Amino acid sequence: MSGHQPLVVVGDALLDEDIEGVATRLSPDAPAPVVDVTGERRRPGGAGLAAALAARGGREVVLVTALGDDEASETVRSALRGRVRVVEIPLDGELPVKTRVLAGGRPLVRIDRGGGTPGSPARAVREALEQAGTVLVADYGRQTARAVRELLEAVAPRVPLVWDPHPKGEDPVPGARLVTPNASEARALSGVEGVSLRAYAQRGAELADLWRAAAVAVTLGERGVLLTRPGAQTPMLVPAPYRAEGDPCGAGDCFAAATAAALADGALPEEAVERGVAEAAAFVAAGGAGNRALWQTGPAEATRRDRERDAFALARDVRARGGTVVATGGCFDLLHAGHVGLLESARRIGDCLIVCVNSDASLGRLKGPGRPLNPLADRMRVLGALGSVDAVAPFEEDTPERLLERLRPDVWVKGGDYSAGELPEAQVLRQWGGQAVVLPYLDGRSTTSLAHRAARATLPLAPTTP
Repeated sequence: MSGHQPLVVVGDALLDEDIEGVATRLSPDAPAPVVDVTGERRRPGGAGLAAALAARGGREVVLVTALGDDEASETVRSALRGRVRVVEIPLDGELPVKTRVLAGGRPLVRIDRGGGTPGSPARAVREALEQAGTVLVADYGRQTARAVRELLEAVAPRVPLVWDPHPKGEDPVPGARLVTPNASEARALSGVEGVSLRAYAQRGAELADLWRAAAVAVTLGERGVLLTRPGAQTPMLVPAPYRAEGDPCGAGDCFAAATAAALADGALPEEAVERGVAEAAAFVAAGGAGNRALWQTGPAEATRRDRERDAFALARDVRARGGTVVATGGCFDLLHAGHVGLLESARRIGDCLIVCVNSDASLGRLKGPGRPLNPLADRMRVLGALGSVDAVAPFEEDTPERLLERLRPDVWVKGGDYSAGELPEAQVLRQWGGQAVVLPYLDGRSTTSLAHRAARATLPLAPTTP
């Protein structure tokens, strides 16, 4: 039922501003760096960012938030227009603005200004929550959750509700399906000492009991997420699929939005947390909230570009460190031992492995009717879960030359009965000094043979003669 109703995000919208520049000297009148500004970017933050992230892929999202008549509020309205439907609560004052000054991509200082008080919610807010299939509360301690608390208490028993809390905000309403504090928030909200997994497990169980929540997912950055339940002794740890190097700004919003979207699709909390961890890692690797593709394209296009940008950002970073970028490609319709052996061998050649995978249309043209057996999203997820694979990028053509021209790997790997000179990609790699190589393939393994064996296994046995 929830999949056919909108996902409603309730919370405090902010305006995030990045002032980017370079710092090569110190100020003569203070021991502080001088930043020569090269650019500025402004975008929705807080609940506004969470709503935009939840809407990626074309999902219907409604944002209930407090906006005023100030310039910051109008900037947020404009950025969200066409992405989510905004149901406003009147704001007495100005929308908060968070400004980061960055040098070389790293934050030097953050400046917070503005702020106001949400007024009383109108009938449109009540109607939005009554029609919700799933609710995400993005509480940034600015009182929007307090203004609609009675409505949230009424909706919590009816639909999945995810609450992303704040130490200065409201306690989650009883009956929340999932509460998602980060490590520092969990420490601030609980009296348990220590930073061990055991301490966070105790905090999560304690908070789940205190809030009468079905589950609490404590986000631990690179360590992943610890999913706990009231009174449970053994939590579930969901590790990050890889070490994501990038801007972590907005990662918590991405995790909360992805878990809420997964619950809206009917996922169990454990499945929702796994999806949230994977999407948050990809979000960070793609540039975080500052990823221009998120705001310069439509939601579905931004999702595709985020997925690709992960591979491109990885290749760029490895090259910048003087490392070797390795790539390979194929359909990977049914992953088998031959694939795994090839990927493990390819990864040992360099410092990262990027897998280029045929789209569904491309695979269908190559393999014929009845293929693919698994859709692209599933094939990418399985490949991305392998420890030997650092990133996955799809391509629409029959061969990946255009994608390789953008990735520019140092080594291109194929397995099977090829010679390096026969590979159609070999000539492309020579343009930038790359090398195509062939690795031995595990004999007798192929997706086609697996599919044929599976088909034969489903045939009825022939009757035996007496």
